[in-house]
Amino acid sequence: MRIAVCRPQVPFAHGGAEIFTDTLVEQLRARGHEAEIVSVPFKWYPGARVLTQAFTWRLLDLTEADGRPIDMVVATKFPSYVVRHPEKRVWLVHQFRQAYELDRSELGQFGEAPEERALRRKVQELDRVTLGEATRLFATSRNVAGRLERSTGLVAEVLPHPAQALAYRNDGHGDFVLSVNRLDRAKRVDLLVEAAAADPSLRVVIAGDGPERARLEQLAHARGVGGRVRFAGRVSVEELADLYATCFATFYAPVDEDFGLGPYESFLSGKPVITATDAGGPLEVVRDGSTGAVVDPEPAAVARAAAWLRDHPDEAAAYGRTGNAIAVEVTWERAIARLLA
Repeated sequence: MRIAVCRPQVPFAHGGAEIFTDTLVEQLRARGHEAEIVSVPFKWYPGARVLTQAFTWRLLDLTEADGRPIDMVVATKFPSYVVRHPEKRVWLVHQFRQAYELDRSELGQFGEAPEERALRRKVQELDRVTLGEATRLFATSRNVAGRLERSTGLVAEVLPHPAQALAYRNDGHGDFVLSVNRLDRAKRVDLLVEAAAADPSLRVVIAGDGPERARLEQLAHARGVGGRVRFAGRVSVEELADLYATCFATFYAPVDEDFGLGPYESFLSGKPVITATDAGGPLEVVRDGSTGAVVDPEPAAVARAAAWLRDHPDEAAAYGRTGNAIAVEVTWERAIARLLA
């Protein structure tokens, strides 16, 4: 088949959605399909521009290319699923969250003016219509499927996607907690920096980059933890595998995350995960006392969990093994078979 994988792209940003879709195209090609990424630059602000960007996707003609039909489109996140196609499958990463659960929070976008409230309702109406067009509707997690059903009434099949390909291994119980994330406010990496300040025995490595990096570095400096919190920036796949292999646990506690590749990558390296009670998708695989630690989103609680896992290597290893048994069950073979069925 000829398959177009659709995703919006924030220029110069590269995160979990980009890794997911790039790998999906590779995996489809490996199975004999012609697959291609179709991307349109996306800017989510100001709010008044959001619908304009959605309509750009609506105007695309992906029924054929170069005189040959495109058999299927696989759309992933807002606003790519607005695209029209007779065989539109949606593997939903997330809707435009500012119009839903993030509305009227510090991460929200729409104000109280009547025109902004009306714009938010229009985004929701557009979702109901365009997601309802899908011939098959999947969601990457129960969390995403639940939001979708609550907001639109549409029911999606839960289809988690595998972690990126790395040379996963476990080189033993190291001496630091690892955070792998895009550095923006919703990822709450500041909780880990504050945890290091709360417990002077903790060492932390933070991999990733983003708009919050400067603020986080300033926070680490202000708390006097600069010598124990290392900002590694965006790292190569080899260095990332090394960091996973040599940490004693990972920290992954965004606000109501959609899915979260981090826990799967951690588990594939045999390492437990520390997350928060309000982290959303990660809670589907991170279970307190089984695959990691689930704590209140407070620095002191994160510090206690990290110190406990560091000081209990046998239990940490057991949690990592339990998580690994979950992660290895999520394969591209199974995911693509369901996606194309």
